[in-house]
Amino acid sequence: MSRTVLVVDDDKKIVDLVRAYLERDGYRVLCAYDGQSALELAQAQPPDLIILDLMLPRLGGLDVCQALRDRSSVPIIMLTALVTEADKLIGLEAGADDYLTKPFSPRELLARVRAVLRRSGAGSGGEDGPAEIQAGDLRIDTARHEVRLRGRPVALTPKEFRLLSTLARAPGRVFTRAELLTRAFGADYDGLERTVDVHLMNLRRKIEPDPARPTYIQTVYGVGYRFGGGPDVD
Repeated sequence: MSRTVLVVDDDKKIVDLVRAYLERDGYRVLCAYDGQSALELAQAQPPDLIILDLMLPRLGGLDVCQALRDRSSVPIIMLTALVTEADKLIGLEAGADDYLTKPFSPRELLARVRAVLRRSGAGSGGEDGPAEIQAGDLRIDTARHEVRLRGRPVALTPKEFRLLSTLARAPGRVFTRAELLTRAFGADYDGLERTVDVHLMNLRRKIEPDPARPTYIQTVYGVGYRFGGGPDVD
């Protein structure tokens, strides 16, 4: 069955171009031209991935991304005409999985779509480690791609899940940002290492009793991060 991609941009020429490349590659494509319509369409026909422009009428791309993250872990590739590092990090903080700066190559966008779908759809059966990890009140089911905190489900993005499962499979081991970037984003990702910090900050907000004093995801200053096992484990 072909994957469904929702393309959201107020520029019809860009939407038509992206749709042509995606459909040629076998994807089913949905289109929206403003933020509110994008949310309604994503709810009515849930896509496998969303390509989302940052600057949209009616409801901005950041607001759309945050609204989607409140109810879904669908992968999101953000399109932006803003080029500073801070601008890109804002999109990642809102929950985007990847970003592409305008003007962009349709072939590069297609490659990003394939890579993000491959990573988000990849299970953990091919990786070493237990199918279920229990640490304090946190339970990670790598086979079902689910996380529960005190018995309640936690909605994570695909990258947040891969970062958490990578750390939790090797409690106490320190991972550098470069290692985590490769495991969560793929070896072909050429983005900023600070991207890892942003995703782990969002992850801490979701699973830590006190994100300012994290016990699950601990920072090892000057090196990287490690899994600490939760509030009941030193």
